[in-house]
Amino acid sequence: MSAAVSLTGIAALVIGAGLVLLLQVIPPTDQISVTRRTISEYGLSDHKWVFDTAVLLVALGSAAGLLVLHRQRRLPAAAAVLGTLWTVGLLVIVAFPKPDWATVSRADFGGTLHRIASVVAFVALPLAVLVAARTAFPSSPGRRRLVRVLAIVSLGWFAVILGAVVVAAAEDGRWWTLIPLGLVERGMALTELIALGVLLAPVGSRSGPPTQPARRRR
Repeated sequence: MSAAVSLTGIAALVIGAGLVLLLQVIPPTDQISVTRRTISEYGLSDHKWVFDTAVLLVALGSAAGLLVLHRQRRLPAAAAVLGTLWTVGLLVIVAFPKPDWATVSRADFGGTLHRIASVVAFVALPLAVLVAARTAFPSSPGRRRLVRVLAIVSLGWFAVILGAVVVAAAEDGRWWTLIPLGLVERGMALTELIALGVLLAPVGSRSGPPTQPARRRR
């Protein structure tokens, strides 16, 4: 039963990611630049419901898979908290859409929450994976190394954004023009979803079927 729930959660992640990829090729959202515009831009389009569905699927799939790890005692408390922040962050992103900068000059309360939730979610997930790696895969060093590498790469994507913010602050410029923000965010999101999928994938039991005790000869 646990394996089925985990696989269902992974399927939700895949479908959610697939819906976002679909938005990049169907009109009118195919006109949104994948290199310069963030993923949340789809939430301002006529296909907002597709974007919201994709994010909700990822949130629900994450929650289901992490719950399985928790019940199997393969998820440390700190990782559980970070995983919860990731999931709640996704829900906030849906509830409070990104501001439409074509019509407003500054973010309102909802727009500010959207920004905070995005940062919290994108940082919390790779940290959760790093914290959970050892406990989740005590006897699978290959899986443990893989999720750690993916989590570090995810944080590396985020470091690119932080670097742009620092440089822009020093030069009094606009940080989002210094990097291909849309491409960086999509790379970060994809890497994080792969890391989460690897973390949630069921671990096969190495133990074989029970053996019958040998009968004594009379």
